[in-house]
Amino acid sequence: MNAILSHSLQTIPLSQLTASGDNVRRTNREEGIDELAASIAAHGLLQNLTVRPLPVKGRGRKVAPGYGVLAGGRRLAALQRLAAEGVIAADAPIPCQVVSEGIPAEISLAENALQCPMHPADQYEAFAALHRSHGLSADDIASRFGVSPVLVRQRLKLGAVSPALMAAYRAGEMSLDQLSAFTLTEDHARQEDVWARLAPWDNGRAAILRALAPGDIPAHDRRAVFIGMAAYEAAGGTVIRDLFDEEGGFFTDGALLDRLVREGLQAAADGIAAEGWKWVSVTPDYDYAATSRMKRATPETALHTPEEEARLEELNARLEAIASAYDGDLTDEENAEFDAIEAEITALEGKTEFLPEDIARAGVFVSLGSRGELRIERGFLRAEDGEGEREGVAAKPARRSGLPDRVVADLTAHRTMAMRLELAANPDLASRCLAHALAGAIFYPHADTPSCLRVHGKSEAVERHAPTSETSQTCRSFAALRAKWTQRLPDTAADLWDVVLGLSADEIAELLAFCAAATIDAVRLPHTRQEGALHHADELAEALALDMARHWQPTAKGYLGKVSKALILEAVAEGVSKPAAENLSTLKKAAMAEAAEKRLAETGWLPTCLRRVSIGEASGLVDVAP
Repeated sequence: MNAILSHSLQTIPLSQLTASGDNVRRTNREEGIDELAASIAAHGLLQNLTVRPLPVKGRGRKVAPGYGVLAGGRRLAALQRLAAEGVIAADAPIPCQVVSEGIPAEISLAENALQCPMHPADQYEAFAALHRSHGLSADDIASRFGVSPVLVRQRLKLGAVSPALMAAYRAGEMSLDQLSAFTLTEDHARQEDVWARLAPWDNGRAAILRALAPGDIPAHDRRAVFIGMAAYEAAGGTVIRDLFDEEGGFFTDGALLDRLVREGLQAAADGIAAEGWKWVSVTPDYDYAATSRMKRATPETALHTPEEEARLEELNARLEAIASAYDGDLTDEENAEFDAIEAEITALEGKTEFLPEDIARAGVFVSLGSRGELRIERGFLRAEDGEGEREGVAAKPARRSGLPDRVVADLTAHRTMAMRLELAANPDLASRCLAHALAGAIFYPHADTPSCLRVHGKSEAVERHAPTSETSQTCRSFAALRAKWTQRLPDTAADLWDVVLGLSADEIAELLAFCAAATIDAVRLPHTRQEGALHHADELAEALALDMARHWQPTAKGYLGKVSKALILEAVAEGVSKPAAENLSTLKKAAMAEAAEKRLAETGWLPTCLRRVSIGEASGLVDVAP
């Protein structure tokens, strides 16, 4: 009885109440304040606060008493918010249970521990009574209790469920997720029959919905996604909506939906046919069996318009500016700008187009993708279309590295410099390369250039495509060879013949090797189509047994900082392990590049376009050797 007698109910001005440090509720103190404030504004404070007097610190002057709230901190916060908004007065009288004795933390724990959240079934019945007996709408109820109208409508919708199933829910025999599935129909007998027939191991919400609507099509079906609910209803279709899934429901007219899908695919096919393709096939399901037996034309890299060229130059200049200012880390703004620029460059450089002669003889499959998207696959060749090569054009090697064109140019410039250094040390192979290049030019003047040597004697400045090449050992070694011959050869071209006549056979072979090496150009650029020369570069690299791991390393400045995060993680996964890549996935771009450089050091990892290749596969494609 003493504990009861030590409590008293008083009305205390809100301004004298403060949150107490003895309140045991630490987690989610701010949760549900909006709902509480709405409820208090509509119904008043339905539960008193439990408070304890605070020590008076006035020392001779009159000080208003203060009270610490042991239980009801969220209610206090809601009241203070209403006061701040002017809904109630700052000194509004608040009913409080004043506790002067006992352990404050124990009292706070007693009230908080004994609270029990309202059961959804009880909440449904309470909302239903307000709606049915007092005419309150879902929006009215929601505003009075500070909850969403959707929640109120969901609770009211539970009224469609059989009383027997509601009893099973109250008894804990099914979950709210299962119970809500039965609101799809108001047929209580059907609901009870479905629940009785479902197997215990397959009676989840999805199974219940399938059983209630066996002939209907769920809104997440790819056909329904492709057409969309609005277009389907506009065509006269009906939808059974699932109130417990905002995007859920069932399309009841499968025949109508299939017709709309066919019409949608055909409309897309008509637009594609206007591109000039020989044929366009419309198949709702992608025909894997047919396409697996067909050959396919390969699109070429599209030439850029002058506007696109100017934009690429602008973007690359900005990218270089960010990279040159790199001091170990980039700000969030710089990272975001870097990623945005990189994405735009990739989009511009990744443009491809089919050649007109391929469009005239090939076709397109138009179908529905697995997620309801339009799937368009161009360039397929049927037997009657002439599956062989285009007249006068050999099958070309191809590499799909996924890298931006500027990075491919950088990497293949490094590869070209390495080939130059290796060929300069192999006079016999260099002589054969010169014979090949000269014979190709003399005997096949109208053919695509069959050599990657520029035998007119010009040494392309491939270093301009690789900004970091001046620091590479490969570049320095070849420069040293050039310097050696510069010292041995005369100052003027007029004296060159006499010097050459005086060289030994071995010296002539060395000079030829260097000169041949200096003309190699195997840089892949987006605006050139010298496929014959690039194919020869692959053949020459194979003859040289070129190992680019001896000449190039993936550094943050030279490679990793220039590609996307996805490609950095892919490199680490290939070169080290998938767990190593996953450990870097949350880092910012600059930090990720630095960390990846350390992990890839000495692993020998190379991007696809630097790896050794095997030549002459029947498909005409270049297969990357591991």
